[in-house]
Amino acid sequence: MPDSTLTERLKAEAARLGFVACGVTRTVDDPLPGERLHQWLGEGAHGDMGWMEARADWRRSPAALWPEVRSVVALGMSYAPPENPLRLADSPETARISVYAQGQDYHDTVKKALKALARWLVAEGGGQLKVFVDTAPVMEKPLAMAAGLGWQGKHTNLVSREHGSWLLLGMLFTELELEPDARSRDTCGSCNACQEVCPTGAFPAPYRIDARRCISYLTIELHGPIPRDLRPGIGNHVYGCDDCLSVCPWNKFAASAHANLAFAPRAELAAPHVADLLALDDASFRQIFSGSPIKRIGRDRMVRNAAIVAGNSGERALAAPLAALLGDEAPVVRGAAVWALDRLGALEPHAARADAEIDESVREEWAAALREPRRGG
Repeated sequence: MPDSTLTERLKAEAARLGFVACGVTRTVDDPLPGERLHQWLGEGAHGDMGWMEARADWRRSPAALWPEVRSVVALGMSYAPPENPLRLADSPETARISVYAQGQDYHDTVKKALKALARWLVAEGGGQLKVFVDTAPVMEKPLAMAAGLGWQGKHTNLVSREHGSWLLLGMLFTELELEPDARSRDTCGSCNACQEVCPTGAFPAPYRIDARRCISYLTIELHGPIPRDLRPGIGNHVYGCDDCLSVCPWNKFAASAHANLAFAPRAELAAPHVADLLALDDASFRQIFSGSPIKRIGRDRMVRNAAIVAGNSGERALAAPLAALLGDEAPVVRGAAVWALDRLGALEPHAARADAEIDESVREEWAAALREPRRGG
C-alpha cells in the first residue's frame, strides 16, 4: 500500500526547502510520451540537439531509464518575474534575457534543494533514489502533468493554476511506493495567445513546437549562424524568449512573492544595453555571466546574438561597434556583424576581407549582403 503519511510529510519538507509545487505519480511506464517524442524526433524538429536523439530510449519513460523506480516525485520552484517580460519588447537597444536566466543558475539552486529532499526521504523511508534537474534524459513536463503540478499548454510548456508558466522543475525517482496525486487536466480551452505571439512561427500546431524556429533554441542551442529568414523575428531577444509564456492568462495567478530569491534578476542582466554586449571579450563575458546559466553558451554565441539584435534595432549608432566585429576571430560573429550592418544600411562593401581569410559562412553573408543591398533598417 502507498504510504500516504510519508507522502504528506515529504510535501511539507519540499515546501520547507523552497519548492512551491510537489506531486507524486506512479505512472512510470506510460508509452504515450515516448511515442510523441519518437514522432517529434522523426520530424527533425529537435534541430541540432543530437543529445535528444542519442538518449531517446532512456527518455521515453522513467522505467526505461531506471527499472527499479516505483514513484516519481515532481517538484517545482517558482521564478515568477516581478514585471511582465514583454514590457521591453519596444526597447530595441535593450537586449532581452529570458527571465529564468537573470538570476543564479537554476541547475545549482534546484539540485541543491532536491539533494536535501532526497537525503530526508532516505532517512524517513529508505530505498534507493535518483534526482534529476533538466540535464538528464527525463521528460519532466509529462511527468509533472501526471503528478498534478499542471498541464502542458499549447506552447508545450507546463502551466500551473497557481504559478502560471513560471515553474522550474526537478524530479526525484524512488523505489518507494508513495501516494499518487491526480493527473492535471488541460484547461487551455480555446485560448491561442501563445501561438499567435511567437515572432518566428515556432508552433506548427497547438501542443507542437518546431525547435528549429524557436528563439530559445536559436539563441542558446544553435552553434552556427542563425538562419537569415528567422533573424528579423529575433527582435531584441539575446538569450531565450518568454513571449509565449508571458501572454498566458494563467499568469495572473502567479505571484512574484512566491519566487525563489535566488532567481531575482541581477541588475546587469535585467535590461542590458546591446552595445555593451557587442563589446564583450571572453574575459568580460565570463566575469559578467559568472554563476549564470548563460555562461554555458560562451562569448561567441552571445555576441552573435547581440549583433542580430543590433541589426534589428534600427539604431545607426550601433554601426561602429558592429564594424569592429568584422575582424573578430569567430566566424559566427563576423557573419552576424555583416548581416547587422547591412540591415542598418551601414555596410561598406570595401570592408570585405579576401576570401582566403574568411570562413565559408562569412563569405555567404557577404555575398547575400552585396547581392541584395539594404539601405537603412
